Amino acid sequence: MEIESIMTLVKTTATALGLKILAALAFWIIGRWLIGRITMAMQAAMKRTAVDAMLVKYLGSVVGVVLNIALVIGILGYFGIETTSFAALLAGAGVAIGAAWSGMLGNFAAGAFMLVLRPFKIGDLVTVAGITGVVHELGLFGTTLITSDNVLTVVGNGKIFADVIQNYSALPVRRVERTAQLAGGVDPRDAVNRLRAAVARIPNVAATPAPEVNLLDMNLVGPVIAVRPYTHTDHYWQVYFDTNEAIVQVCREAGWPAPTPTQIVRAQSG
Repeated sequence: MEIESIMTLVKTTATALGLKILAALAFWIIGRWLIGRITMAMQAAMKRTAVDAMLVKYLGSVVGVVLNIALVIGILGYFGIETTSFAALLAGAGVAIGAAWSGMLGNFAAGAFMLVLRPFKIGDLVTVAGITGVVHELGLFGTTLITSDNVLTVVGNGKIFADVIQNYSALPVRRVERTAQLAGGVDPRDAVNRLRAAVARIPNVAATPAPEVNLLDMNLVGPVIAVRPYTHTDHYWQVYFDTNEAIVQVCREAGWPAPTPTQIVRAQSG
């Protein structure tokens, strides 16, 4: 009888435990689905109110993490585990993990500060922590950039916040820096006038501020002309290359000689 009682108890316990496990799995699957729906609904609502896309993704990630933690605590409570003790244990573990992963927490805090200060937004061309690219996403711990050679690059938020941030999309136009080395016999004033007219005809060059074409320097070869048109960031490289072509075209049409270093040869009789 004792063996039968033990077997009955084991079966009953196993059945109850199995049902609880199945229920917990159902809670997890349904809970995860609901969290996804809640996060999507929240992000859709923020998008309808014209909230910045970077803020939408960041807050969606934070809400998702908080709801997942709540779901885990709820499932543990269903199994009869004291959630207050678990919360205290989680807090203690958080302190220990925070001490060990202070860099990760620093990245999280830096991401929150960047959301407040807004030094850039999704789609901006920036240089952060020595990396230049278009902002693709601001995550909880890192910012994702797409570089000019189409490489997806993730930079820690803490490193970004502690370094210099250059935003090339914040202002309407940026300046293209080029120089034209001319031969010694070329009149600098004539060169400046010709180059200024040629650069003004380049597509996407801004009229305001006007292109800056000035005598920059004089060296042993001849005058050096600074050619600096302004354009929107989206057209920077097109204007950069077209400016080079315009310089070459102006020199060719004007018939100026190629700039050649001057060499002085002194012959000494023996």
